[in-house]
Amino acid sequence: MNRDGWNDWIAVGCAVFLAAFFRAAIAQPAPASAGFGATTLHAPADSTIPAGPLGDAVRLGRNIFNNPQAYVKPYVGASLTCSNCHLNGGTQAWGGPLIGVWGVYPAYVARSASVETLEDRLNDCFQRSMNGKPLPLDSAEMKGLLAYAWWLSSGVPAGSAVAGRGFERVTPPAAPPDPVRGKALYAVKCAACHGADGKGTPGANGAYVFPPLWGPASFNAGAGMARLDTAASFVQTKMPLGAGGSLSVRDAYDIAAYFTREPRPDFAAKVGDWPKGGKPKDAPY
Repeated sequence: MNRDGWNDWIAVGCAVFLAAFFRAAIAQPAPASAGFGATTLHAPADSTIPAGPLGDAVRLGRNIFNNPQAYVKPYVGASLTCSNCHLNGGTQAWGGPLIGVWGVYPAYVARSASVETLEDRLNDCFQRSMNGKPLPLDSAEMKGLLAYAWWLSSGVPAGSAVAGRGFERVTPPAAPPDPVRGKALYAVKCAACHGADGKGTPGANGAYVFPPLWGPASFNAGAGMARLDTAASFVQTKMPLGAGGSLSVRDAYDIAAYFTREPRPDFAAKVGDWPKGGKPKDAPY
């Protein structure tokens, strides 16, 4: 075959390949909730956990995530688990999943007005949501949590958006929330699980079946769930457990206005939050 014939053959082959590629791309629509380039959220199978020490670290991280009182008790002051907010072990879409988190840090965080690593973000949760103290960065426990986040993000390209990451948000009602009405709703809709006194329902091995929503064993004033909009959105979209969306937005806001105003541990370091401005209007301090 002469050079011209060879070039013609390559051109035809490339044209056929590109045509097939674009037909396949057009035939695969993106998920309805995904933006351009978004990756569909899914948890990896347990069978993909690596063998050896790395797999041991992944499993340790998962155990800590689901029962920190049993694995890192010296570093937690609250009777919550990470899974109480990051549902199903951090694997549920729009339930604060860890899937995809591995590839988005370091990131700028307005609350601290600094660039934070994933270790910083995890320790932020330990100090606020868990009302505890930070894990040592070189500890097996921190490395285990990092390994767990890494494994959950298997197959997600670094920096990619993941459809279903974060939490769903609802639009606040026009009327101001009514904590008195929220207290009455709480007694009917929430107290059976979280207790009339907000102290939650304890289970085995120090883990709570349903977490405390206020009081000394709950998250402190610096936690994200102490913010009205965050708490109300979580209540409306995820609560009661297994019946998310059954409460109206107004009911969810009234319930959140009640329990976020009940006594809880303070967070002394909150005075340093949002040092460059931009504090959300629903921040409780």
